[in-house]
Amino acid sequence: MLLWYLGVSTAFVWNVFRSPALDYRLVMVGSVLPLLDVVTGGPSILHTLVFAVALMTVIMLATRGRRLLRRRLISLPIGLMTGLVLDGSWTDKTVFWWPAFGGAFPHDGLPELQRGAAWTIVLELIGAAALAWCWMAFGWSDRQRRDLFIRTGHLSRDLV
Repeated sequence: MLLWYLGVSTAFVWNVFRSPALDYRLVMVGSVLPLLDVVTGGPSILHTLVFAVALMTVIMLATRGRRLLRRRLISLPIGLMTGLVLDGSWTDKTVFWWPAFGGAFPHDGLPELQRGAAWTIVLELIGAAALAWCWMAFGWSDRQRRDLFIRTGHLSRDLV
């Protein structure tokens, strides 16, 4: 289940921020980052608001005076927060608001992997449609625009 996160997070972040200078590759990486919790057997630190805010804080403090690096790296926690919205982490208060409601995490598998085949297919189709929308809206059929995205994660400035 990747297309759901990659496509919808990219389209969502573009429509909210309208910034061609964000690194949309890092938005995509951030949106799938919580899936690494599969290693722990269930939602864990990567599914929490604490982790997302801590990551944002570290980036903001570490990049003081380096505006371009900050603009690039800030895309990662933005993608992470978008991924938390898309996977529904916010609906489980013990995970999302950890450690406010206890220190233990459930170990009954990732909710993203327990939706059932039909629901997963629907979400992947929505993600594929969002990626198709990105392809058209960002003009990625044009080699220069596509190369700009692949090299830098940026979108063409004429989109604004």
